[in-house]
Amino acid sequence: MKKFYQIVLLLAVIAAVGCTNKQQETQTEQTTLSGLKKSDFQSSLNGDSTDLYVLTNANGVEVAITNYGGRIVSVMVPDREGNMKDVVLGFDNIDDYTATDNNFGATIGRYGNRIANGKITVEGVEYQLPQNNFGHTLHGGPEGFDKKVFNANQLNDQTLELTYLSADGEAGFPGNLNVKVTMTLTDDNAIDIQYEAETDKETVVNLTNHSYFNLSGDANNTILNDVLTINADQFTPVDDTFMTTGDILSVEGTPMDFRSPYVIGERIDNYEYEQLKFGDGYDHNWVLNTGSNISQLAASVHSSATGILLEVFTTEPGLQVYTGNFLNGTDTGKYGAVYNKRNAICLETQKYPDSPNKPEWPSPYLKPGEKYTSRCIYKFSLKG
Repeated sequence: MKKFYQIVLLLAVIAAVGCTNKQQETQTEQTTLSGLKKSDFQSSLNGDSTDLYVLTNANGVEVAITNYGGRIVSVMVPDREGNMKDVVLGFDNIDDYTATDNNFGATIGRYGNRIANGKITVEGVEYQLPQNNFGHTLHGGPEGFDKKVFNANQLNDQTLELTYLSADGEAGFPGNLNVKVTMTLTDDNAIDIQYEAETDKETVVNLTNHSYFNLSGDANNTILNDVLTINADQFTPVDDTFMTTGDILSVEGTPMDFRSPYVIGERIDNYEYEQLKFGDGYDHNWVLNTGSNISQLAASVHSSATGILLEVFTTEPGLQVYTGNFLNGTDTGKYGAVYNKRNAICLETQKYPDSPNKPEWPSPYLKPGEKYTSRCIYKFSLKG
């Protein structure tokens, strides 16, 4: 009989240990507010480890970031009813990010936007960069920062520091470039992104973030009913390969005028206006009136469906606004949403496109001993 009770006790202990292990597994697999699991982002790419990092503030706002490409994966903010909405496009696992060529939420470098014919001249030497967009170099080429694994250091609940060393010659660019991107979720519901970079050889740098925003919180919806404001009197027109012509034109009297709030879809298909025909909608750089003053509003987007307002502030002279014209239904992201044309808007703070080849524009050149700095704030609030 004693032996029987010993066996029963042993089985009870085993069951208790099993329950404890199950609880621990449940805790480690606990999902974020947006439904993401860290384990779905934990992998190894060319020997580098990827993971998911979660920032939260006092208001319950949550931002999830992966160090693969320095990507913002989800942003949970409240709508006018107090319901939390995920307002950026992306995937719910690392495999989907690596399986397709995409920029969802990525840190873009070394040079955001386009460089004509993939050519730059630095200290009298011409460098040929990979050409991946109509003969031009787009977003650092096919193996830009969006494909790299950053070193991640979560400083606290609200701040993540990402670092990356881009070696001399990577993607054809000169110089060993040490990059640091600090993302902070503030208590006024803003994502404050601060970029820094230093080099040991003169090079060009233009870092930005490529988040695709959909303020309805349902990425099956288009952004055509959202209201856009851009604090810019001028923009840089493009040719039919999306390359800037070198001109700077006034927005006055054109569908590019967003100095007053305008519904995005109202003029977007006016292809009699050549610039919209070339871009298949909006895919242009605006010359901001802000004078690189971070306290001056650069742009805003408002969703009447949710009341969510996104405001953009930056130290950069330009803003690329892209209305998801080339999303084509081939990507299925979080929550099973199929990403179709104009399901999102990108607001990329930047130097003007092809600035390395246009010396009259704000310079993207960085020399040894100098520090590149740039700042972008995406602030969320409610309106109406």
